[in-house]
Amino acid sequence: MQVTETLSEGLKRGYTVVLPLADLDARRNERLTTLGKTLRLPGFRPGKVPFPIVKQRYGTAVSAEVLEESVSEATQKVLTDRGLRPALQPKIDLVTENPTALAADLEFKVELELLPDITLPDFGTIELKRVKAEVPADKIEQALSEIAKRYATLEPIPAETIEARGHGAVNGEVLTVDFVGKIDGVAFEGGTATDAVVEIGGKDFIPGFAEGLEGAKPGEVRTLNVTFPETYGSKDLAGKPAVFEVTVKQVNTSIVPAVDDEFAKKLAFETLDDLREAVRSRQQSEFDDVSRMRIKKDLLDVLSKLADFPVPPSILSQEFDQIWRQLEQAREAGTEDAEDKGKDEATLRADYGAIAERRVRTGLLLAEIGRVNGIAVTEQELNQALYRRAMQFTGQEAQMLELFRKHPQLTDSVRGPLLEDKVVDFVLELAKVTEETVTPDELMADPEETKAAA
Repeated sequence: MQVTETLSEGLKRGYTVVLPLADLDARRNERLTTLGKTLRLPGFRPGKVPFPIVKQRYGTAVSAEVLEESVSEATQKVLTDRGLRPALQPKIDLVTENPTALAADLEFKVELELLPDITLPDFGTIELKRVKAEVPADKIEQALSEIAKRYATLEPIPAETIEARGHGAVNGEVLTVDFVGKIDGVAFEGGTATDAVVEIGGKDFIPGFAEGLEGAKPGEVRTLNVTFPETYGSKDLAGKPAVFEVTVKQVNTSIVPAVDDEFAKKLAFETLDDLREAVRSRQQSEFDDVSRMRIKKDLLDVLSKLADFPVPPSILSQEFDQIWRQLEQAREAGTEDAEDKGKDEATLRADYGAIAERRVRTGLLLAEIGRVNGIAVTEQELNQALYRRAMQFTGQEAQMLELFRKHPQLTDSVRGPLLEDKVVDFVLELAKVTEETVTPDELMADPEETKAAA
C-alpha cells in the first residue's frame, strides 16, 4: 500500500492511497476459491465447480465486496499508523475508473478533519458556588391544600338559595355550562363544550371568560367577547377575538376535603405525616434539580472560556444547521423568541453561529475529559436510561425500545447527556465548590435577572 499526503491545513488532512492490483486480485481469487468449495450448480458435483465458472458468475460481486473491505481496512490503517483522530467519518473518493474490473492498481483519496489537540485545564483552580434551598413548611402546607382541591366535590346550590341570597355565582364557586365559541361568526374546532365546569376567579380559561360569568345564575345565557392571548398554543387562534355564547346550567359550591389522616389514607399513605413527607421530598427533589442545573450551567460557562482550541468546521456546520432548523420550525409555529423577531438574517446567523461554536467547543472539551479520565456510560446505565425514556410513551414502550435497538443514533442521543453528566460530576469533585443556602424564590429566579437587579 502506498500513501501520499496531499493536504495538511489546520485540522484538514488529505491522502492518496494506492492498493496494488496483485494484492486485490489475490484476495478476490482466494474468496472465489472458498466460495467454489460450497457452490451447488447443475451439472457439477457439490464443491467441484471449476474456478473459471465461479469467477464468471460471481467475480463482479466478489470484486465489489473485496474493494469495499480493502478500502475500509486501508483507510483505518492510514488513521492508525499516523495516530489520527477524525472528527467525522472520512470522505472517500475512488480515482480508478471501473474499479470492480480489477484491471489496475486501486487508487482512492481520503479526506478528513481531525479532532483538535486539547489541553485539559487544572480543574482544582475552578471556583463555583452551589446555591440550594430547603422546602419551607408553608410551601408543604400550600401543596397539601392544592392536592385537596383536586379531590374536591361539587355540590349544587339550589336555585331558591341563589334567589334568596340575591346574587349569582361569586369568586370560588363553580358553574356548569354549555358554550359555543365563534370567530367571525363561524364556530371553530375546540370552541364548543357541554357540561363544562368554570370556576369563578379560576385560571383555566382564556382571560375574560371566567370573569365574564361572575354573578351568573342557572338558566342565564351570556355572550362573552374575549381575545385569545398572542401566546395561545394554537396559532390559528392566537391573538384573535372570539364570541362565546354561554348557557349557565348550575351553580356549585366546591367541597374541599379536610387534610387529615383519613385524606392521606385515600392517597395510599398511612398517616398525614407520611403524605406530608412525600410532598416535602418531591419538592426538595425539584429544588435539588434546579440547584444542579444552575451549577452545571456555571461550570459549562467556565469550561467554555477555558476551551481554547480550533473547532472542526464540519462539526460546527452540523451543529449550526441543527440550531437553524429549530429556529425555522419555531418561526413556522409562531413560537420564535421575541428578541429574535427584530433581527435581520445576518445578525441571527452571527448570533446562532456563536452559540453553535460554543456548544461544539464545550462538547469536545467534555468528551476529551471523559476520554482522558476513562469516564464512560456503562451498558446498565444506558439500558436503564433507555427504559425510562421508553416509559414516557405510554402504550408504545416496546416499540420505542425496538426503535432504540434498530437506530444507534437514537441511542446516542440518550448516551450523550448521560456521559455529559458523569463528566460534570467528575469535574465538580475536583473544583472548589462553596455552598450557599437561599430562599426558594431566589433559587428559582433567573440568575441573569438577579445580577441585573443587583
